[in-house]
Amino acid sequence: MESSIKTDNKGRKKVYNACMEPCAIEKGMRLIGGKWKGSIIYHLKDEPVRFNDLARMLGGASKKMVDQRLKELEDEGMVLRKVISDRPVAVTYELTEFGRTALHILDELRVWSETHDVQINAKQR
Repeated sequence: MESSIKTDNKGRKKVYNACMEPCAIEKGMRLIGGKWKGSIIYHLKDEPVRFNDLARMLGGASKKMVDQRLKELEDEGMVLRKVISDRPVAVTYELTEFGRTALHILDELRVWSETHDVQINAKQR
């Protein structure tokens, strides 16, 4: 049920059906809304990508940041890490079936952002 605010006959406001835990939108945003997570998922949409190639695709993110986000996405079941060589160490990342379910949402977000020419300020970078 959605939350609502009603005013009683004395002008006092009361909240009904207040959220006592994160709502579905907040849960989804926590999963894919972390810095660089959406971009990582989007760059993995077509095929497995090696770590260094992915880091290059995300030019504004440090390798440490990319590594952290990939570990989070792996822990959340969105991304699969595959070791393809031990020497030298080479790994690829690809989306799981669960990770693929976020692609439609991210594409809609991309379209919305481009349509409305969404800009970010210095604090958000």
